Amino acid sequence: MKQLTILHDDAVELSVLKGKTIAVLGYGAQGRAQALNMRDSGLSVIVGNRPGKSEEKAKQDGFTVMSVAEASRQGDVLMILLPDEIHGPVFDKEIKPGLAHGKTIVTAHGFSVAFGQVKAPAGVDVIMVAPKGPGNEVRKLFLAGFSTPGLIAVQTDVSGHARTTALAIAKAQGLTRAGVMECTMAQEACEDIFGEQNVLCGGMVDLMKYAFEVLVEAGYPPEIAYFECVHEVKLVTDLVHNGGIQWMNEVISNTAEWGEYVNGPKVFTPDIKERMKACLREIEDGTFAREWVAEAQAGCPNLKAKREAIGKHPVEITGKLVRALFSKK
Repeated sequence: MKQLTILHDDAVELSVLKGKTIAVLGYGAQGRAQALNMRDSGLSVIVGNRPGKSEEKAKQDGFTVMSVAEASRQGDVLMILLPDEIHGPVFDKEIKPGLAHGKTIVTAHGFSVAFGQVKAPAGVDVIMVAPKGPGNEVRKLFLAGFSTPGLIAVQTDVSGHARTTALAIAKAQGLTRAGVMECTMAQEACEDIFGEQNVLCGGMVDLMKYAFEVLVEAGYPPEIAYFECVHEVKLVTDLVHNGGIQWMNEVISNTAEWGEYVNGPKVFTPDIKERMKACLREIEDGTFAREWVAEAQAGCPNLKAKREAIGKHPVEITGKLVRALFSKK
């Protein structure tokens, strides 16, 4: 297995961005964190955003705020940090008309470029700078003098210095403090979506729900079931995050570790891996992207219904009660 090269601060210069205007398009969690970090690093940053709370927040943070279309005209480097599912229509209507030869398009996720939602005209660099962490964590760690790791990718290099630009943006965001790795946009998009669906969101949520249901249906108190199957997940994943799986196993009890080896394989049998492979194929061939974009264009009726349904699940009702008992007054 080939080991990827990890690049740090000392291998990167910000000079390629000198005199450039960075237009952050979208001021959500990632947009705010990245805009603030880049400004703190000495870059000239403007914000393009639609009217609303995030626009007011950008103004409170001291940014010059304008429409996405106007920011796209004024900016040299256009960072599209809007929700993935609206990249396509916003790009076509508001961003693309302001593009000119020599500008750079930047995304923080490969989805819209890899699956054809954003199709840049000739003469424009297209790159990705992806912090591997939520926006609030990206900002918090930057202020603490560290950072989350990051990924960079170059889709189109017209200028001849697209990679240098990507690295400079990564440094300005603080990502090279921890280190950045290079990949392709398609690799990042597929791996990211796969991990979310099978482990971080889909896998984790279903695992917690099913385990909670099994205990409650067997007559165990739901409050204790919540502690064992939901609350303690963070404690264990923090151990893995800090030291890896083997170290986690050394820290937990021998009883817990033995149960991992004996009962884990009984529940998670090899057929799960086959279903994961099928999931990956649907991501890679664009099936998932097409279905999700169609859902978004329809107004997300199924997404909203499922979000409402999970809120009514006993594990969520119990969780609210348990967390309220231990919240600070």
